[in-house]
This record gives sequence, structure tokens and C-alpha cells, in this order.
Amino acid sequence: MKALEYPFDSQWILKKKKSLRRDLLKEHTSFLKKKIAVLGGSTTHDILLILDLFLLNQGIQAEFYESEYNQYYQDAMFPNERLKDFQPDFIYVYTTNRNITAYPRAGVAPEQIEALLEEEYQRFMGMWERLWEQYHCPIIQNNFEFPSYRLMGNQDGVYPEGRISFLNRLNERFAAFAREHSHFYILDLQYLSARCGLDAWQDPFYWYMYKYALAVPFIPELSFELSKILKSLLGQNKKGLALDLDNTLWGGVVGDEGPENLAIGPEVPAGQAFTEFQQYLKELKDLGILLNVNSKNERENALAGLSHPDAPLKPEDFQVILANWESKDRNLEQIAAELNLLPESLVFVDDNPAERAIVSGQLPHVSVPDMEAPEQYIRVLDRSGFFEVTSLSGDDLRRNEMYRENIQRARQQAAFLNYEDYLISLEMVAQIQSFAPMYLARIAQLTNKSNQFNLTTRRYTLSEIEKMSSDHRYLTLYGKLVDKFGDNGVVSVIIGRREDHILHLDLWIMSCRVLKRKMEEAMLDALAERSRALGIRELRGYYYPTAKNSMVKDFYQNQGFTRISSDEVGNTLWSLSLEEPYIQKNQVIKVVENL
Repeated sequence: MKALEYPFDSQWILKKKKSLRRDLLKEHTSFLKKKIAVLGGSTTHDILLILDLFLLNQGIQAEFYESEYNQYYQDAMFPNERLKDFQPDFIYVYTTNRNITAYPRAGVAPEQIEALLEEEYQRFMGMWERLWEQYHCPIIQNNFEFPSYRLMGNQDGVYPEGRISFLNRLNERFAAFAREHSHFYILDLQYLSARCGLDAWQDPFYWYMYKYALAVPFIPELSFELSKILKSLLGQNKKGLALDLDNTLWGGVVGDEGPENLAIGPEVPAGQAFTEFQQYLKELKDLGILLNVNSKNERENALAGLSHPDAPLKPEDFQVILANWESKDRNLEQIAAELNLLPESLVFVDDNPAERAIVSGQLPHVSVPDMEAPEQYIRVLDRSGFFEVTSLSGDDLRRNEMYRENIQRARQQAAFLNYEDYLISLEMVAQIQSFAPMYLARIAQLTNKSNQFNLTTRRYTLSEIEKMSSDHRYLTLYGKLVDKFGDNGVVSVIIGRREDHILHLDLWIMSCRVLKRKMEEAMLDALAERSRALGIRELRGYYYPTAKNSMVKDFYQNQGFTRISSDEVGNTLWSLSLEEPYIQKNQVIKVVENL
């Protein structure tokens, strides 16, 4: 729903929240359902109502637990049957600088200040550890906004007695904890309140009247920020951009004016805006975001513009460059197909409102932000949260390289008449092992990002993956794949739950990067071998259809499983007996202990 995308009208959302919710429930046919506990140090009621809207807009339907007013610490540290019965998937601790128990006073000894800082930090850390011990789910914690006044003026952030100094040091302790604990995430309240304007954000009227620690008009800003973290943890991030060129990456029309006359570089004000936008996109690329061109242009003109000496982006920074006169919705579908992604994995960026309207109309699940003024391009993309970072693995940083290698593979495939010969030519080597600590973050990420080759579409948090990896009731496997073009990283995951002599396959996923490479056969061979060693006599596979995973509808049948049952909506149950001799399927991938 466009009204819930950045930039949004906060006052209108607050006014229309009930009707918006009704419309969202009608608009989506299915939701990912999650339980979220909000432990608040001040009033949180409307925060939950607006958060609910942003999550519904992402296809996530939340059930909420809300602590009583300012009972966040008690709910975390003491027995709480209601929260225990709720069993949250996520916990959000909403605290602000009003929840600091004591600040340093002028003239106290440095060691007293250190003790006060440590005491405050230990109070929060004890709470996080207690919550993790009880619920083993991701915890999101606010850091602290600046105070509304400075007793020491401009030196308040300099002297240890100053409140700004104290809060800055406490925020850094929180950040260090987040760096060291993969289940813990910071919502940057300090940045958000500064961005919105500290005086307006902390308008004391709302505290005195309603015990809201932020002004009610800014509740949508806070809720949207929280929704970005949650949808990222649930694998709802976008993977790349499909970018227009003329008046989007540079000022002017390259086909009419020539590359030498484009507004890019330091010579003109507009050129500076486009240069900074390109620099921002290049930094996104460094984080693993895939850049692509979707432009109505002659290809040679497009390449000439991208080769401009003042342009930070060059042709080699892009995965797919489609510069032609086809409709942009068709081009976007082609880009997605070449990357082996769904179109909704991409964000379409174009200055032309007519082109944006066409793509939105033809591909309603594709995000199409309003890009009106070049000087606002970075702000719109950045604040939309399409690529919110909650983890950053080596595979993320190598994603552009991996996709470029895939394009090389596709080109090599075109040179072979026989597909098996092509696969053999890739010289593929795989490592298939039980879950290992070094790969748990990537495994959790893959479970939340894989949509097409995902038989049950179950999602797991890192904490759940960690628990299953050490639980003897589960058989877990990950698969890494390397070939002569490069390392694909961890590309496949299986989670099986043991029940007597049956292994129930709760999850089987594979990255779209390695579709049709026979990795599924290598994984099944390893699964069968390990299952038989554990005395398992039957594998049970489940397929639950979604709008995105129809490609694996017949997967179990193709792997030799027998269908046991099916229902009216297409859910199917499959069985493979391991009591009979198992015939190895993989003929093209060499499986080794270590890569």
C-alpha cells in the first residue's frame, strides 16, 4: 500500500489506522504470522497499532504482547506466566532516556561515574540475558536519544559528568553487546530522534499528558523503523535495484545531448546531486546489493553515459544492463529472470512518474519509490529501508561477484548441446555437513530469504537454528558449492526432525543461484546416507504451495518419493523408504569433507 511507504503522512496514518488495517487485511491473501512482545518503559499502545500496519503491508501479521506501563524490567526479570505462555518470536524493549535510573552529578569522582555507568549497563544486560535464557528469540533494544537539555552546555558531551557524555558511553556499550551477540539488535533511537528534530520529538506535553516518551505525531516514524528491522530478520529485504539512466543517474538525455553534456560531476549543482547518488549506489553495491540498468535508450548511448569520466558508476558495476525500447515492466522481468530472482526482489528506480505507474500497475509486488527531485534521491532510498542490514556475511559482500559468475556460467552453457556435459564442465565440488557454528548466520539468513526452492516455506531465526544444531532430535545439513568460476557459498539447507524411525523434512531450501545444478541430488544422497546411519528407515517430505514455490511442486516425485496424501489446497505428503537399497543420484558434483 503506497500510503505506508516512505515518505508517508504520519498524521494521516494516525487518523486512518483502523480503516487502513481493514484494507490491508483485504489486500493480502496470506500472511507470515509472528508473535512480538513489546516491553515498554513508557506508553506503547499506539506504537503497536501503527507497527501492525507497517508489518501487514509487508505481508507479516503480528500477534502482540504488551507489558503494563513501565513494567519492562519486571516482565523480563521475574516469573511471568502470560509472557511465558505467549512464547514470542521477537522481543522489543522500548526504553528511552527517561528510563535511566541515575545520571552522574557534578563534582563526583571519576570512579563513581564509572561505577554508575557499569551499574546502568549491567541492569540492561542482565535483562537481555534473562530474556534470551527464557525465550531464545531475537531481542531488539532502543539505544538512547539525547536529553532535552544540557546542564553543561557545549561541554556536556565532553566532561564525564555530562548527561550527553554518559548516554553516548552507554550507547557504545549497547552497540558492543550487539556486535558480540547475533540475536541482539539496536534500534537507533538517537539517530531517529535527531533526524526528526529533538525538540519536537521530546515535546513534554505528550509525556505529562499521556506518558509517551516521544511526541505522538512521530509514532509512525518509530514504528516504521522497527518494522524495517523485523522484516529484514524475516528475510523480506530486497536484493537489488533496477535503475533508469536519463535524469535518474545523471541529468539530461544521453541520446539527445551526448555524454559530454550530461549533468554529472562537480561543475554544476545538479551534477553534484547525481554524483552523490551514484556514489551512494556504489556503496550499496559494496554491501552486496545488485545494481541493474532498465532504460529506454540505445545500448551504445547507455554505455557511453556510464563511461563518463565523472561518473562513479561504470558498466562493470552492473549485473544486467537492459537499454532498449521495450516496456520497462518487461525489462524488469527479464532482469529478474537473468538473475534467477523473482521480480519483487528488485526495486525499480525511475524519475518518470508515468514509467513508475506502468511498472506498479503491471508488477504490483515490485517496490517503486517516488523519485521526484535528484537532491532527494538518496534520502528516499535510504529511509525506505529496502536493504536494512541486520547481518552482514561474507556471502553478502561477495553477492555481486557470485551473480557475475552465474552470468559467466550461463554463457558457457550456451556453448554446450548436452546439459550434462555442461554441468561436468563446471568442475563442481561440494561440502555437505551438519550445521557448523561458522555458517549458522548464513543458514538462518538463507531460511528467511529462499522463496522459490522452499518446500515448506518455514522461517527460522538464528537462535532457533542454533538450538536445532545441538539438538539430537534434529538431523541438519548445509551444502556449499564451488566450481571453476568461483565459490557459491552455502546454498542449500535441510532440517529433519526425528520421530522413531521416521525423519520428517521440516525444511529443504536451495538458493536460486544454483538452481538446475544437481545440488539437490547431492544433498539427498548425503541425507539418505546419514539417515540410514542413524537407524532411520523412512524420509517424509512435505510440500506446502505458495505463490512463489510452484517450481518445486513435483520435487519429491522427481526424486523418487511416493505420494502418501494431498489435500484440496495442494499440500502434499511424500515418503521415501530407506529399507531398500538406495541408489546414488549425483553424478556431476564431487563431494568432499572440506573445501
